[in-house]
Amino acid sequence: MIFSRYERFVLTVVAVLGAIDLILIAAKGIRVDWAGYGMLSMIGLGTMMLGLFYRHVRRDARISETLILTAGFILFTLVGSVFNYMLLPIHFPRIDDFWVSVDQLIGYHWPSLVLFFSERPGFSALLKIVYFTSLPQLVIVVLLLGFTGQSRKLAHFLITGMIGALACMAIWAFFPSFGASAVSTLPANVEAKLGLPVGPTYAAELVRLSIQGVDYLSPANVLGLIGFPSFHTVMAVMSVFFTWQIVWLRLPVLLLNMLMVPALLLHGGHHLSDFLGGLAVFAIACLAADYVVNALRDDKAASALAGHVSVAP
Repeated sequence: MIFSRYERFVLTVVAVLGAIDLILIAAKGIRVDWAGYGMLSMIGLGTMMLGLFYRHVRRDARISETLILTAGFILFTLVGSVFNYMLLPIHFPRIDDFWVSVDQLIGYHWPSLVLFFSERPGFSALLKIVYFTSLPQLVIVVLLLGFTGQSRKLAHFLITGMIGALACMAIWAFFPSFGASAVSTLPANVEAKLGLPVGPTYAAELVRLSIQGVDYLSPANVLGLIGFPSFHTVMAVMSVFFTWQIVWLRLPVLLLNMLMVPALLLHGGHHLSDFLGGLAVFAIACLAADYVVNALRDDKAASALAGHVSVAP
């Protein structure tokens, strides 16, 4: 058998979501940067082919499974981002004002947070760096779990991310919001001073897309659409949860992602409610992924080599 059960599950989800994307693109008449998406697809497919090479030629089960599952996740992020755009324009009322009122009840006010950090530009710059570590952290976790032979935990990690992303998109489709930055105003110089990745200017483009939809899709200009629940939060908690058993890494990852909380609120332009929603989505996704992984418990048909083939030199 070419693929393990974990791998087949991931690749099946990718194939189904990709097929839905193509149907919706055709139905909506959206122009697509096929060359751009083709290049990114080749990265995922190339990684998969390399994994198959290590499985059938080099006979290294750890590397092959790591590469194939990573390829599946790369392709999932690609088709997932396209699917998110296929949900535009939104068909339900935005609920940002509701989340603002919830935030007020718990004492959170995004413009005040921004003004606070505008007086501390050094700390803001540090948080901006932290904000952009989410994806590199996931890559590191994948490599650590994969190359140490923790195939079940690697599958649990990746499927948690997939379920979490799909859950965020599903919730957002029915209860769309774009974050605190979409309903807030800042002094003219503050946004430029802090260089907010997701400030009012960015949010204004999200609001435009929510009304007009998209007529041209390119990986060069894809934006993060979802305010609530925060997928950035899901990724941060994934990194902490799945590295917790690695003693030497536990504290650094925890501290980094404690800083991620103010980072995603400030530079992600989020409501505090978005963060809390992300925590809930992670918990549900992690439990659901654990159920899936147990149901797919691999019979080692595709990776039987792991038990008796040594790592290639």
